[in-house]
Amino acid sequence: MLPTPTTPTYTIFMTATHSGWFIGLMSGTSLDGVDGVLAQFTGAQLSDAPTLQVQTHASCSMPPALRQELLALNSRHGQDELHRAALAGTAISRLYAQVVQALLQQSGLPASAVTAIGAHGQTVRHQPGLHDGVGYSLQLLNPAYLAERTGITVVADLRNRDVAAGGQGAPLVPAFHQQVFSQAERTALVLNIGGISNLSVLPPQSDASQPVLGFDCGPGNALMDAWCQQHTGQTYDADGAWAASGQVLPALLERLLQEPFFQQAPPKSTGRDLFHPAWLTEQLQPFAQAAPVDVQATLTAFTAQVCAQDALRYGRDAKTLLVCGGGALNTCLMQQLQQRLPGWQVMSTASAGLPPLQVEAAAFAWLARQCLLGLPGNLPAVTGAAGLRVLGAIYSFGDFLKAATPAKI
Repeated sequence: MLPTPTTPTYTIFMTATHSGWFIGLMSGTSLDGVDGVLAQFTGAQLSDAPTLQVQTHASCSMPPALRQELLALNSRHGQDELHRAALAGTAISRLYAQVVQALLQQSGLPASAVTAIGAHGQTVRHQPGLHDGVGYSLQLLNPAYLAERTGITVVADLRNRDVAAGGQGAPLVPAFHQQVFSQAERTALVLNIGGISNLSVLPPQSDASQPVLGFDCGPGNALMDAWCQQHTGQTYDADGAWAASGQVLPALLERLLQEPFFQQAPPKSTGRDLFHPAWLTEQLQPFAQAAPVDVQATLTAFTAQVCAQDALRYGRDAKTLLVCGGGALNTCLMQQLQQRLPGWQVMSTASAGLPPLQVEAAAFAWLARQCLLGLPGNLPAVTGAAGLRVLGAIYSFGDFLKAATPAKI
């Protein structure tokens, strides 16, 4: 039996300065596209919390055919999955490379000026702790191909080291949220609403005795998007306008809230492995006559309810909820959150200096920097891992390749 590490010692295993340019790339559970940021981190010493400045942001939409293939791979049905997953990983990497090129063009920086890319990949299975006691979290990506296409070192596979250490591998963003959004004297809450919603509870900087908490609340946009596409042909409910025109069905909302996941204590994480269209179809069986618009209104209220109840349960003295991800752009959803948090301020992270569609991509730029500096990227109190771990695998396009140029692929 291998010994369980208790006090890891970290060393800088790649030459990296405390300051530098990093790119973060994120494609989330919503499957709507890829977001990327070019960010500069500055810090006088290794132990310093770095200062972050986002130089530019770029995105590209997910091609419909690739989106459908990723949904199929997530559903665990179909033949030749290994072959299809490999091809999908390369297709996603092409999209990532397009976003990198857009970021470089907008900024005027050459690829050689960027220290590394932090690339999340596309999650198609999230099964930590299951099956064999270890489980896995699978993000499709071809990081070697991405390094070849861009000529930049890539840091990828950012979840499985935490899973190997007994953790959930998610959420990883609370450590970054702590660096960017924590407050001096008051608990701060950051809610990310992508396909799945997750909450970071950041204790006051003045109170080192309280750990950062973070966990998945449940569905974010995933169920709303799937229902909207099924009944309107649109990939999402723009501004929540369709939901706002319907009526919440109290009995359906109560049924949805009975899902056992909501009663689990953190650490916990989830994904499309649980909250998928077949799950929704089963919940809707007693409501076959419900109008589709009313179901959409109820799904929006459902996401707001599970997020708000966690904010109230774990928010301590917080009275402000900062929201990022695509859900921050859904006016109806934001209004539903505000109604469930009377006396609170519910606002976009833009009010704290970082627009909502840039937060997760910036987090993966930060994770790439942590990896290259040999610094941990996880928080054991959040993920349940046995301890702090350096996260990520490095696909170098570094000094020993000075004579190399990106492949013409």
